[in-house]
Amino acid sequence: MSPTTTGKIELSVIVPVTERYDSVTALYHEYKRVIDTVGKSFEFIYVLDGDYPDVLHELEQLQETNSITIIQLAKKFGEATALNAAFSQASGEIFLTLPAYQQIEVDEIPKIIQSLENCDMVLASRSPRSDSIINRMQARLFNFLLRFSTDLQINDAGCSVRAFTRNIIEDVQLYGDLHRFFPVIAHQQGYRVVETNVAQAKQDKHRRIYSPGLYVRRLLDLLTIFFLVKFTKKPLRFFGLVGTTLFTVGTIGSLLLIAQRMFFDVSLADRPALILSSLLVVLGVQIIAIGLIGEIIIFTHAKNIKEYTIEKIIN
Repeated sequence: MSPTTTGKIELSVIVPVTERYDSVTALYHEYKRVIDTVGKSFEFIYVLDGDYPDVLHELEQLQETNSITIIQLAKKFGEATALNAAFSQASGEIFLTLPAYQQIEVDEIPKIIQSLENCDMVLASRSPRSDSIINRMQARLFNFLLRFSTDLQINDAGCSVRAFTRNIIEDVQLYGDLHRFFPVIAHQQGYRVVETNVAQAKQDKHRRIYSPGLYVRRLLDLLTIFFLVKFTKKPLRFFGLVGTTLFTVGTIGSLLLIAQRMFFDVSLADRPALILSSLLVVLGVQIIAIGLIGEIIIFTHAKNIKEYTIEKIIN
């Protein structure tokens, strides 16, 4: 069913174009072929994160015979920003994000959309993974760290195929590289997030090795989402714990040094332990103060922070 069949668009298909992409025309026709079988009126939105003249030219040729929307960002802002730009132009009540390359077998897409009937977000999980052992080891480690850092059990956070309802994007704001953790943030807001197993595309099985800097950024992203999920509303819990630990260790060290000086006549001159203990005490107080300032900020802006989602109201 095409967008022209009914006046209202039900499904918005969003395809962000970043560094990795396949033949746009061929993949569009594959996506469209299966979307036609879903039975919903739909629209396609392509958002280019930066300057991709070859992709833009191909999309403009597609646009002559197909109803698609093209969003060209002025420069590379990141996939999260690209998705936000597409969300702002989308009209559907259901959103489906698809990569500009084939990650899953396209015939599995209707299954993902149909699974949305009993939840708010559906994640595609490539199972079984049949790509190189290096890819699988990287994915397992990342997914393990993500499960350890949050309370959402995700088995394939690297898959970009997701279907979700419009109300999620009204409550969840993406930025930077947090698009990978979109499901985690949605789950934190109280939305129901589930995974469904799909077949991995044959084209998605080549070995991928990234630069050391990228792995460091992924770890920093995990640290970011850990803080966002665990301590955004209660910063003193983290900073208070760290600060109190440092303050206690520093205080005990200082008391031991003072006792040695008073009862055993041990000189405190040229004692590095005294400097270290004093620094730990001061650092502990400062970290606790940061947590308190965070609590004050949260309290001041609490009326503007929505940390819940209403499923339904029964009168």
